[in-house]
Amino acid sequence: MKRLLIADDDAGMRAALEARFEQQGWTVDVAVNGTDALQKFRQQRHPLVITDVRMPGRDGFALMREVQATAPRTAVILLTAYGSVPDAVEAIRGGACDYLVKPVCFETLERAVEQLLRRAQRENRDPEALVGRSAAWKQAIEHAQQAAATDADVLIEAESGTGKELVARLIHRLSRRRAGPFVALNCTAFPETLLESELFGHARGAFTGAVEARPGKFESAGSGTLLLDEVGEMPLTLQPKLLRALQEREFDRLGSNQTVRVDIRIIATTNRPLEEAVREGRFRADMYYRLNVIPLTLPPLRDRLEDIPDLAAHFARLYAPAGKPVRLSPELIANLVAQPWPGNVRELANFVRRAVALAKDDEVGLEAFDCGKRLPARAAVATEWKPGLSLGEMERRLLSMTLEATQGNRSRTAELLGVSLRTVRNKIREYGLPPRSNYVHD
Repeated sequence: MKRLLIADDDAGMRAALEARFEQQGWTVDVAVNGTDALQKFRQQRHPLVITDVRMPGRDGFALMREVQATAPRTAVILLTAYGSVPDAVEAIRGGACDYLVKPVCFETLERAVEQLLRRAQRENRDPEALVGRSAAWKQAIEHAQQAAATDADVLIEAESGTGKELVARLIHRLSRRRAGPFVALNCTAFPETLLESELFGHARGAFTGAVEARPGKFESAGSGTLLLDEVGEMPLTLQPKLLRALQEREFDRLGSNQTVRVDIRIIATTNRPLEEAVREGRFRADMYYRLNVIPLTLPPLRDRLEDIPDLAAHFARLYAPAGKPVRLSPELIANLVAQPWPGNVRELANFVRRAVALAKDDEVGLEAFDCGKRLPARAAVATEWKPGLSLGEMERRLLSMTLEATQGNRSRTAELLGVSLRTVRNKIREYGLPPRSNYVHD
């Protein structure tokens, strides 16, 4: 089902957009401001949100940030009657998929939506979870594949931005439950008073505003997989009821005494070691042991530097405008490898997305760092192309940086530089770089 959420304080604009998209087979929910939209989004996740920027109370930028924090895969299109370059840059940096100025041409908006749908299809076919050739990443994927062959619960411990949800989806896709739904719940996205209802559902009249019974995520997962994202942040007061559901696969809806039984698989993720949370008294030990049946860890990006060129190229293809391929220059790729990336793959993806969106040419070079990321000292050294530097020295530096970026892989270096393997071999000798034995062929 195609479902979207429209937020605009202009009643005429809301009605026009609603009618237009409903004619095209969309199920449309509308909101009068950002606060109303966020409440409706929490009740029903929408894969697409179209929002005005300037609204009373919570504006479109604030709504976008909340939506991205709750559901990073949701696409957001911003509309504004006050278009400006700073606003456009803020929108792109914040994760907006598009930024359109009112009065909006419906055909332009529909093309933007169609492009987002095609991009989502490409993401589903080629998720970044599978991009990477490093030993650390291959081992993590191999362990995920082994976990998928079982029906046991899985605990994924890894830093934020390393791809925990993508690996969880991979496990579901390879498991016997792949025909069932994959349902995700971010345990940090709801206050404690709402989290229990999100997990287990509620009966009519269970609390103020519960005008009808509603199933929770445990029921919605059916015979599929339930992802408990950032489970370590779950309040202690709610953990006993979750423990019962994990152990018995049964629970009671909020405000009901009728027991509901389910047959689902649980995958839990955390960006901090749960053993540490147990020692500090923030997480129950018995629930930790119940979740930690098959433990998985994912390497941070700093431990898989050789994957950065492939990941950056993947994101450049993914976020390039339709019909306009964008190439990342070897200098840029070499400097991407030199970055610390504390936000891991997610930070790299956002950087490439911004660079591609703001690119003026078909090739993105070092000017991409002007769009919001400062070079650390070790990368800045590599970009000191001072006046008077000879072409030979520039070539030597570029070759050295690219070899470092590929961990000495000559074939990959030749591919990135757009030259033959023989040329790379000859230039290594010509510039007196480390001897041949230090480099690999492929």
